[in-house]
Amino acid sequence: MFRDFPDLLRPEDLIVFNNTRVFPARLYGSRNGVKAQPVSSHNPGARDFLKGRVEVLLTRQVSQEPNEWECLVRPGRKIGVGERLFFGNENDLQAEVIARGSFGQRRIRFRSAEDFFGLVERLGHVPLPPYIDRSDRPGDRERYQTVYARTRGSVAAPTAGLHFTPEILARIRDRGIETAELTLHVGLGTFQPVRVDRVEDHRLHREAYEISTHTGEIINRAVDSGRRVVAVGTTTVRTLEYAAGQSEGGRVRAGSGEADIFIHPGYEFRIVGALLTNFHLPQSTLLMLVCAFGGKESVMQAYRHAVEQKYRFYSYGDCMFVE
Repeated sequence: MFRDFPDLLRPEDLIVFNNTRVFPARLYGSRNGVKAQPVSSHNPGARDFLKGRVEVLLTRQVSQEPNEWECLVRPGRKIGVGERLFFGNENDLQAEVIARGSFGQRRIRFRSAEDFFGLVERLGHVPLPPYIDRSDRPGDRERYQTVYARTRGSVAAPTAGLHFTPEILARIRDRGIETAELTLHVGLGTFQPVRVDRVEDHRLHREAYEISTHTGEIINRAVDSGRRVVAVGTTTVRTLEYAAGQSEGGRVRAGSGEADIFIHPGYEFRIVGALLTNFHLPQSTLLMLVCAFGGKESVMQAYRHAVEQKYRFYSYGDCMFVE
């Protein structure tokens, strides 16, 4: 049971958490079709075209000034460059589509707003995973978070962290086990399907991360002394290993940037010595990362056991501890 997890840790371990916080990144609004004809008695259908419902999922902030975002839109085929999007009963937020990407992606630019994130918090909806077949509820704003979530920016929770409670964190502290926090804002890259024949040709979307100077010192001190670094979740693994790749000598480089590391079998880990992770979908980059860490044969054997014993998969499912 997960309550036994603190007992699986070693006294000299360093356990690293991703403290990102999910924000209500799904916005519902209306669109102003750039090809629509003026509304008139001769063209009544234009009214629906002008006021058609639109769904936008903000995935990555490209720049703050101007305020531009990468996003997914619905209906994707109908929303082209130049479309204007309106959110809120009073059109509190307004945006324009400025570029088109693949697989329904768009880049949009928001009109200046005095408190942009305040409006998003008020108008937005929690982007629950698609297999949860219901609308989000007020309680999801806290339920779909880790108990240590602090830094706003993710469109999905780092799900390995959902297992932790204040009581379990207290037990880890009571054992004298050192902890540290970093930030990686989970974006679409985590769930992007592999659409290439050769795994090595797959490219992940970039995700914003930050490792403070203090956290960097804690991690490097553990590495230098040969202590085990335990990563909570694949997002923590990607951040640590990306930061190690920006440095030399098997140490991490503190700072911020955008990580796009794709870890698959054959990768040599520099920092992470143990991993807590949920059960992932077949053919996913997340499962490839776990196989790279634990060995494909061992991980597949563990997955066969999980399926036979009816373990739960997905975000709110069970987890495994890989050493």
